[in-house]
Amino acid sequence: MKSLPSCKPNNGLGARGTAWNTLVATTAAGAICFVQKTGVGLLLAGALTLAPIPAHSLELFGLKLWGSSEEETEPVPDPLPYEASLATTGDNEELTSQLKAASLLLQQQDKPPSGEAGLIARALSDRERLVAKLYSDGRYGGTVDISLAGVPLETALEQADLPNSRPVKVSVLIDPGPVFTFGNVSISTEGYDLSSDPAFWGLARGEVASSGKILSAERRIISMLRGRGYPKAGIAERRITADHANDTLEVTLIADAGLQARFGTVAVNGTDVTDPDFVIQQAMLPEGGVYSPEDLARARKRLNELGIFSSIRLVEGDISGPDGSMPVTIEVSERKRHVIGAGASWSSTEGFGVESYWRRRNLFGRGELLSVEGSIGRLGNESLQDLEYSARIAFEKPGVFGPLTSFSTSLAARQENTDAYKSRTLTFDAYLNREFSEQLKGRAGAEIFYADEEDAFGEDEYLLVGLPADLTFDNRDDKLNPSKGFFASVFAEPAYDTLNSNAMGFVRGTVSSYYALDQSKRFILAGKATAGSIFAPSVESIPASRRYIAGGGGSIRGYAYRNVGPRVNGEVVGGRSLIELSGEVRVKVTETIGVVGFVDAGNAYEDSIPDFSEGLKVGVGGGLRYFTPIGPLRIDAAVPLDPGQDDPDFALYVGLSQAF
Repeated sequence: MKSLPSCKPNNGLGARGTAWNTLVATTAAGAICFVQKTGVGLLLAGALTLAPIPAHSLELFGLKLWGSSEEETEPVPDPLPYEASLATTGDNEELTSQLKAASLLLQQQDKPPSGEAGLIARALSDRERLVAKLYSDGRYGGTVDISLAGVPLETALEQADLPNSRPVKVSVLIDPGPVFTFGNVSISTEGYDLSSDPAFWGLARGEVASSGKILSAERRIISMLRGRGYPKAGIAERRITADHANDTLEVTLIADAGLQARFGTVAVNGTDVTDPDFVIQQAMLPEGGVYSPEDLARARKRLNELGIFSSIRLVEGDISGPDGSMPVTIEVSERKRHVIGAGASWSSTEGFGVESYWRRRNLFGRGELLSVEGSIGRLGNESLQDLEYSARIAFEKPGVFGPLTSFSTSLAARQENTDAYKSRTLTFDAYLNREFSEQLKGRAGAEIFYADEEDAFGEDEYLLVGLPADLTFDNRDDKLNPSKGFFASVFAEPAYDTLNSNAMGFVRGTVSSYYALDQSKRFILAGKATAGSIFAPSVESIPASRRYIAGGGGSIRGYAYRNVGPRVNGEVVGGRSLIELSGEVRVKVTETIGVVGFVDAGNAYEDSIPDFSEGLKVGVGGGLRYFTPIGPLRIDAAVPLDPGQDDPDFALYVGLSQAF
């Protein structure tokens, strides 16, 4: 058994060394060296990192959304073609497959390097990756021999000349060696008392001694120290020695906590339009408080949610002074202030819908947002005068009463033309919005709602003055494609119809939950339940557009849009209560394709409390998901099990994101 004090490569590709067969670690964090018979392999950051293949274009079902169909790469000067093969001793097919996947020589054969120097450099880099892969498998006695046109890599490196046969035959022969286990492990911390139990850090004696476990333990140690208020914590010394006689690995880790810090002054760099004081206010870093990585993460999240910055960096300064003050600099890059966007949707029951918006970010330099939005719906299903239209202008201002409170107001006009009613409405509202925590948000405000509507009861006008409020809890891991967590919202609004002298109250609640059946999140169960009640003298006293009517893509798939509920003379008029239930099984078949099976059920009822005089309407179906960088593209087909008047035999729905 032999331990060396250091291992210094003479270039970025690796150094040639003597015949030591010992694993060595330097005191520089993140560098692990292994001296082999064939030389020294340098593992930067101590772990194998396989770079993902960059995507240059996106094409959905033959429709190119962006990018070029051919990669635009600069031609390589003096390209040198080669043919590579990789073999291992022993019969570990799984390890052989993993090594082949890690090999640059194998994976990049279709991209010839530049000349013999380029091929030698690729071979040196490949050896480092392959040695790193052996380390990650706990194999510290293995060897990696690479030959180019029959010339050993070391010889080729010395003479820098290869035989003239083309393509060059490249051979990689790997002896994986035995699997090592942890032997004696010592962990200590200078400046702060952390657990010295190796098992606590995942380095238990007798366990497979993969390099990843050592690096994971180091990251946990540093993360825990940073969480205790020591931002400059690091690994002061790392000694790792391989005992080849017993196939064990001895590990000594010494961490240095450094000085405990407190947040000092906060400065801002990179702003052009934005007021720096506003950035500091929204970051909410507690000056004088003990340093906390969680505070930094929350500050970055709050600033990112403003939507005005394309990049955000929080740079930690040096610790100074008797109180350990550490300044923080917020470096930002502002996004373009003008935004134009558009979207589209389609279903066989509701036709096409298109929408667009124009936004002006950071209107007055303190995160304000001005939006102008418009949409047209039911294209292809109605004549021009009977289409559905909407237009809205909205203004949002963050940080009105502190960083956690914002103000929003909007003016919207809309025409709806469903099978149940035709409605023209004008709405003005204003809200104060409050963030109580990262998951819990709420708002309260005032609303004026005017409606001119025609339905089975005839034609009428309404002018409601209300005080709406809602509360939302959301801890989903992904808003567009959740695999775990909950979403819950409750809405309530007391209102008074000044034209017809009627008081009424609206209540509605929704909850959805997501559960992954496996660690890779390929099998997901999703469920959603919605219930609502309107307390009013009668159904007729409520504006038709505010009554509860079920059916359609966001409700009970398979049934016509807003076509499920109480009827008068065969026409749907809606009710004062609602129940909707949905369940989905989501299966990710490949990285880009998924399938879904679902069941929806629900109904609307005349009374404020559902009496279930009519059973639940049920729709079943399935769908495809195509996972894109901006969310899953959804295609669903649904069949109503109990179709009523005007309901289709089946319905198709297309949209972006999961159904809920």
